[in-house]
Amino acid sequence: SCLKRLPESSACFVMSPAGCSHVNAYKVDNWRQNLRVIYQCFVWSGSAETRRRKAKSCICHMCGAHLNRLHSCLSCVFFGCFTKKHIHEHAKNKRHNLAIDLLYGGIYCFVCQDYIYDKEMEQIAKEEQRKAWKLQGVGEKYSTWEPTKRELELLRHNPKRRKITTNCTIGLRGLINLGNTCFMNCIVQALTHTPLLRDFFLSDRHKCEMQSNSCLVCEMSQLFQEFYSGHRWPHIPFRLLHLVWTHARHLAGYEQQDAHEFLIAALDVLHRHCKGDTTRDDNGKKANNPNHCSCIIDQIFTGGLQSDVTCQVCHGVSTTIDPFWDISLDLPGSSTPFWPLSPGGDGSTVNGESHLSGATTLTDCLRRFTRPEHLGSSAKIKCGGCHSYQESTKQLTMKKLPIVACFHLKRFEHSAKLRRKITTYVSFPLELDMTPFIASSKESRMNGQYQQTVEVLNNDNKYSLFAVVNHQGTLESGHYTSFIRQHKDQWFKCDDAIITKASIKDVLDSEGYYYYYKSHLI
Repeated sequence: SCLKRLPESSACFVMSPAGCSHVNAYKVDNWRQNLRVIYQCFVWSGSAETRRRKAKSCICHMCGAHLNRLHSCLSCVFFGCFTKKHIHEHAKNKRHNLAIDLLYGGIYCFVCQDYIYDKEMEQIAKEEQRKAWKLQGVGEKYSTWEPTKRELELLRHNPKRRKITTNCTIGLRGLINLGNTCFMNCIVQALTHTPLLRDFFLSDRHKCEMQSNSCLVCEMSQLFQEFYSGHRWPHIPFRLLHLVWTHARHLAGYEQQDAHEFLIAALDVLHRHCKGDTTRDDNGKKANNPNHCSCIIDQIFTGGLQSDVTCQVCHGVSTTIDPFWDISLDLPGSSTPFWPLSPGGDGSTVNGESHLSGATTLTDCLRRFTRPEHLGSSAKIKCGGCHSYQESTKQLTMKKLPIVACFHLKRFEHSAKLRRKITTYVSFPLELDMTPFIASSKESRMNGQYQQTVEVLNNDNKYSLFAVVNHQGTLESGHYTSFIRQHKDQWFKCDDAIITKASIKDVLDSEGYYYYYKSHLI
């Protein structure tokens, strides 16, 4: 239901940020009171009486089942299975467009074919949920934790961190799709499993200096609390979506968006909103160096990309270093010329990636990215040594490696003549050594060809895979999912609200769109 669609394919996919347009037909007469009754009696069910009533009456009117994701029609008294599409049949026959999920309380539109968000309905749902909590003696969902005497005693005698068992699911939580928002959900899953970012937010390190409730860092902090609260039902990230729309207007609306574009926009907003979290000097004053930000985002994701431009006449080198959050890599099959850099059929292996199958590897893409490029006569630059315009070569290398290295494959090609998705399979390793691609190692490459150094490679330059974002489908209609490494070799597939166990083979066999690697230093 969350597969992306072209905006012009149906009127319901050209929605304003206000939400689904089909909700207005429901908002007549006593709709608020009717919705409250449904939440009170059939969704949250705060009292013992309403829970008994729900257990007795909430069965599918077609097959009599209690499970199969029961939904209730909002226009009449009808319960139907979502899994077996009995509620869909009712909606089609009666033209009743809206139904409510009796487990999570989400509103589903059968015209939009997706769960929707409406501010008034969400407010009613929250109010009735709080009432239900109060009746159950739960109180507010978020309360300040104060350790008891017993807990303090346990903490004193057990100062070490508790080990995570193989069956531990803490930190795993699905995300409801709010209408073509799988691009956001897959990135959120990766960010919430980024080690240092997780440690920062769970240790309450953010000190907000913004005056209103518009701080994205505050919302991310709340999101981490949600993920690691131990709750297993899917979270509804509507506040996060609203803040992204507010601060990155180009992402507003329910049209399909690019996951990579969302990540860069989110990191940019988080970076700007982290201004109160920068490190301080010895006198307690904030370090105010415009060329180096010490916020948590830059500490984790920022690397330095070195560009060396060499004059072909005097061989003088002009060097610049620019910050980067990720590296975008070209793929074979694109309109940009690729090259056969794989070592051929000699069975050699680099970064654990075998070339026997002939598949392009992530290492190949990195080699292409860091190989010398002849700029040609049409792109002459003024040489500082020759004092005239000369042909030159340009080579990119990594001057500073980030703690978390992110790699984006350019699968979506847009040009004046062509719009398509490149589906070339790229093999990627669980362990990645970046030594061949750093500036100090460029002498080991001749004309872009890789040469393995005989010295022992520096362990500081080695990385481990912990998240992969995938895109299934075409440029016009597709869906984002992600693989997340929970701990050690435990992998899970995150498909919006659904989290399932995955094998390492499932991960490595996936097409791959965006890769997250963490340094061995952490």
